Amino acid sequence: MRRAVLATTGISALIVALLALKPHQLPALAGAAPRSPTTSHTRAGTSPATSTGTGTFTGDPIDTQYGTVQVAATLNQGKITSIKVLQAPDRRGRDQEIAAYALPRLTQEAIGAQSAHIDAVSGASYTSQGYIQSLQSALDQAHA
Repeated sequence: MRRAVLATTGISALIVALLALKPHQLPALAGAAPRSPTTSHTRAGTSPATSTGTGTFTGDPIDTQYGTVQVAATLNQGKITSIKVLQAPDRRGRDQEIAAYALPRLTQEAIGAQSAHIDAVSGASYTSQGYIQSLQSALDQAHA
């Protein structure tokens, strides 16, 4: 009898704990506003940007809790052909490890999705959100 009471109490506590959990959300970025918008739409050696969304577009640098994230997206007639990471969090060794793990996955996901509407990499929420915001600003420039 005592065992049944303990088991019921334990299960009840577990259910309450699970119901109290909130759905996963990306954390708000510290200093999410870009430092200063970049005005250059192309890098040296690339063709000028046109209204067809062709060229290399540099996204805004996004400050996160762990460092700045900035990307440049190369588009050909509106299609993302490559993404280059210009800045990534690197203040500590762990920041570098997370960036080395997350950024290639984010790039692969973005090219596959052909947009900045991609999932964050688990364990790299801040870096993922900075990457997504910088990529979106580059894509906005391409479609302007």
